[in-house]
Amino acid sequence: MIIVGLTGSIGMGKSTTSAMFQAEDVPVYDADAAVHALYAKGGAAVAPVEAAFPGVVVDGAIDRAKLSAQVVGKPEALKRLEAVVHPLVGESRKVFFEAAAAVNAPLVILDIPLLFETGGERNVAAVIVVSAPEAVQRERVMARADMTAEKLDAILARQLPDAEKRARADIVIDTSKGLDSAREQVRAAIAKLLAS
Repeated sequence: MIIVGLTGSIGMGKSTTSAMFQAEDVPVYDADAAVHALYAKGGAAVAPVEAAFPGVVVDGAIDRAKLSAQVVGKPEALKRLEAVVHPLVGESRKVFFEAAAAVNAPLVILDIPLLFETGGERNVAAVIVVSAPEAVQRERVMARADMTAEKLDAILARQLPDAEKRARADIVIDTSKGLDSAREQVRAAIAKLLAS
């Protein structure tokens, strides 16, 4: 099984690209979705995160805004959160690999937004970076209902610059040319990875 990391900065079209791999029958592990499930009502992270950050649980689920207020811009608090959440995410990833192995998947994608920032590229055979020009990225992100320029700048400050991600990628998928172009690039990437 070839394990491939998929990453890209906010607004680059990573989620759409990830869905395109799934449409081509490539199993995709979505780290963000795993965290959302852990934070949801009944999720494995709810009790331990509440214990570490009292007051962040509302109606049995972690309120992301309340949690953000306690960790954003606070490196020690973020480390404490990661110490709780990362092992739980690791457990869900293990279940994903077992399911992919059970169906003999030749290729799997790990959709990890902060792949380079966390050193995750060392654990994959290849890295795909989803990218678009900065103007396209800003336009996409600023169209989101809850987004401000200040919030976007704070997010980008935590992410490796796009140019550096592209330079370190094995494959770059440019999403600025429309869905059909991106889909063709996804198919070409699959063919290249399976041929290697």
